[in-house]
Amino acid sequence: MTAPGRDRAARVPVSGLAAALRHDHAVATAGLVVVIAFAWLYLLFGAGIDMDVMDMGGGERMVMATEWTPAYAALLFVMWAVMMAAMMLPGAAPAILLVDRIGRQRAAAGAALNPALFALGYLAVWTAFSLAATALQWGLDRRGLLSPEMAAASRGFAGAVLVAAGLYQWTPMKQACLVRCRSPLDFLLRHWHEGPAGLFATGLRHGVSCLGCCWLLMALLFIGGLMNVLWIAGLALLVLLEKTLPWGGRMSRWVGAALIAWGAAVLWSQIGSYPASSSG
Repeated sequence: MTAPGRDRAARVPVSGLAAALRHDHAVATAGLVVVIAFAWLYLLFGAGIDMDVMDMGGGERMVMATEWTPAYAALLFVMWAVMMAAMMLPGAAPAILLVDRIGRQRAAAGAALNPALFALGYLAVWTAFSLAATALQWGLDRRGLLSPEMAAASRGFAGAVLVAAGLYQWTPMKQACLVRCRSPLDFLLRHWHEGPAGLFATGLRHGVSCLGCCWLLMALLFIGGLMNVLWIAGLALLVLLEKTLPWGGRMSRWVGAALIAWGAAVLWSQIGSYPASSSG
């Protein structure tokens, strides 16, 4: 006679716990959305970079190159880091939220697990990439390959980057990394490590997979320009679709073919311009 009463008493805490877990998961999701939104707002309002503009008269304005100082380099590094967070966190959200769900369930069992450590490990990889990208930008700028708008100043350079990015889309490394990014549950089952340090390391490993998937696509930022928010948003959408659509794996190859064709056309236009320039 007492068993049904005990069952009802047991069901109440369980249902309350489930509601609490759903609430906490919603809070984590909202927090992730807020972080992504703030990153995009930062980029939308120019990332704190003031471009020097000279009035050429007649309504013409020309952007002037900015001198590379330690403060300017630091500002560009911050811009790259925030840009990578804005572009990459949406695609990593399924894995981060899955870790959050596991953490909530383990916390209910008395084993605390902070999913922020996973996210920090993931972002640490892209922060390191941002440092390398800033150094690369400095090198390209010194060689005159970038315009003051931080876009490719040479058709030859632009065509080479497009072709390289397109070819990489077809490589086994790209496809292997994309599979890991597209299957967060399978990734966590294979690469899960216990403890705070282990969770951070798991995030690092997921970030490395994402880097292997997208690093040459990020080089396309130099094609459209680092201050072109629409171009940045388009690349971010491409990365997100590759990782989330059911046919994202095939899509990556289609995109690769399109990039190769685009790059070849740009290089051909560069070759075709030589006779005209020499005859003049």
